[in-house]
Amino acid sequence: MNSPIKKLNLRTKTLLAIVITVFILVLVVIWAFLINSSEITTNFSMMNQGPSLEHIFGTDWMGRDMFTRTIKGLGLSIQIGAGASILSTIIAVILGLLSSFNKHIDTFVAWLVDLFLSVPHILLIILISIGLGGGAFGVIMGVAFTHWTSLTRVLRAEIKQIQTSDYIKLSKNLGKSKFWIARKQIFPLVFTQIIVGTILIFPHAIMHEASVTFLGFGLSPHEPAIGIILSESMKYLATGNWWLALFPGLSLLIIVLLFDIAGENVKRLLDPTTANE
Repeated sequence: MNSPIKKLNLRTKTLLAIVITVFILVLVVIWAFLINSSEITTNFSMMNQGPSLEHIFGTDWMGRDMFTRTIKGLGLSIQIGAGASILSTIIAVILGLLSSFNKHIDTFVAWLVDLFLSVPHILLIILISIGLGGGAFGVIMGVAFTHWTSLTRVLRAEIKQIQTSDYIKLSKNLGKSKFWIARKQIFPLVFTQIIVGTILIFPHAIMHEASVTFLGFGLSPHEPAIGIILSESMKYLATGNWWLALFPGLSLLIIVLLFDIAGENVKRLLDPTTANE
């Protein structure tokens, strides 16, 4: 027997996935913003308590409510991920469009992509973050400057196909500048690829931010980031305090999966071979 979800067409599934994802992300960010410091203060009389109706994620070794800390950490991770993915997209779009100007620039962009892909993302994020003094700004820049490569490759391939079309050749014969052609004719045609690329970059940006923070680089230990929460919780797992890492890690995984599912559905919807499913 088919479930109601399976009976929905791809367009409805995609819309549903986007609405649910955006609703949860906005809710988490607003909720995190409304949490004040008094709600995550230490309370040693409540330390290391397991999940309960009063503290659904339990409390940590300092008596702080883990649900509140998790929401605060997710809000910060989402903001960093959003900033990094948008900046990555801007870099990819600029380089992709520049590659359409001439073969020399295209060769340079291809070389630059290969250069950044040859270095492990985590290592590069750490180096950039430390070089910029750490903090949220350093992490955003580190993640942004390591996640533009895949989208740039996609845009370059798409732009090369567009450049063989008759109307691009006609525009060149009419004396239109390369900048005009890139802005007026090429950019609108690759806009859907840009949207899909941004959505797919977002979950990777969040995961890499959490990974770098977990390793102790980037954000301050006083920041309630998910990576820091997980890093601090590792030493307490041996004592049986499993909830300290499980719930924050699971919450991060759910956010990443939601956005990944939404991105894949948008990608399939915009693909002519699967759009009518």
